[in-house]
Amino acid sequence: MFERFTDRSRLVVKGAQDLANEMGHKHVGTEHLLLAILALGGGIAHDVLRAQGLDAQKIRAAVACPPTLDAHALESIGIDLNVVRAKIEETFGPGALDEDVPHEERHGLLRKRYLGGRFTPRAKVVLELSLREALALKHKHIGTEHILLGLLREGKGLAAKLLADAGLDFADLRAKTIAAIPKAHKEN
Repeated sequence: MFERFTDRSRLVVKGAQDLANEMGHKHVGTEHLLLAILALGGGIAHDVLRAQGLDAQKIRAAVACPPTLDAHALESIGIDLNVVRAKIEETFGPGALDEDVPHEERHGLLRKRYLGGRFTPRAKVVLELSLREALALKHKHIGTEHILLGLLREGKGLAAKLLADAGLDFADLRAKTIAAIPKAHKEN
């Protein structure tokens, strides 16, 4: 499949891996793909996202610092996080709540561990969907626009949440991405 990727879309995939490593994340998720599109600069996906006002620094901050539970707020309602953590580790083993396990992989009673800088199942689905998007548009290549369309079509990963939190409408973003393709091809 990667033989169909353009040089720029390969840079996005490699950039997602590099960003995950740089941020100390043990997985490469949809959020890293989105951030790599924005960080790379140029390309249809980048241009469409920037035109919608998506800010790379805000996305990076959200990916680097996911929301955490406020221990004091929980204590005020009688929940002691240290007791909860101890009970979970007693049941599921030490490190069951460590942040190197992506949220997307914590199902199944926390049994799955994600090792190395690998792609999460959702990120893999996005890359597969980028191929389907290219085929549906009768394109012989997979560009950054197809990766963005794959992110939108998957619609459940952290990247989708970040896009929704930024107030972007997926149908509108999809339409704008598809509309930008012929324009970009005429300029090249």
